[in-house]
Amino acid sequence: MSDVTPTVGNIVIDCAELDAMAAFWGGLLGMKTTMSSDNWLDLEPLGGNGPTLSFQRVPEGKTIKNRLHLDLDVPDIHAAGERAARLGATPAAEPVEGARTSFQVWRDPEGNEFCFCGTS
Repeated sequence: MSDVTPTVGNIVIDCAELDAMAAFWGGLLGMKTTMSSDNWLDLEPLGGNGPTLSFQRVPEGKTIKNRLHLDLDVPDIHAAGERAARLGATPAAEPVEGARTSFQVWRDPEGNEFCFCGTS
């Protein structure tokens, strides 16, 4: 029996509106749509060669906190937050400023949480 170690091919976000999510996440991350159908949409691979960020249309809305979220590294969490807000995101909490790190939790237009994490 051979050892089979999986790789992450897609990170999938459930949503109601594929086009709105593609516009938000594509705009935020500077990524283009590579494939779209009635119930599925792919953006370019993360980092150019990482997993594909995908969106799956589902009938139910988001009701609880995500069990998985994206941490997005940025040099300035405040500037990143202002840009995300212009694209339709809303803050989920106040920024946390520490001696070694800073971060802020945000929500995309459908309420999915993600974090901006300071790199400076």
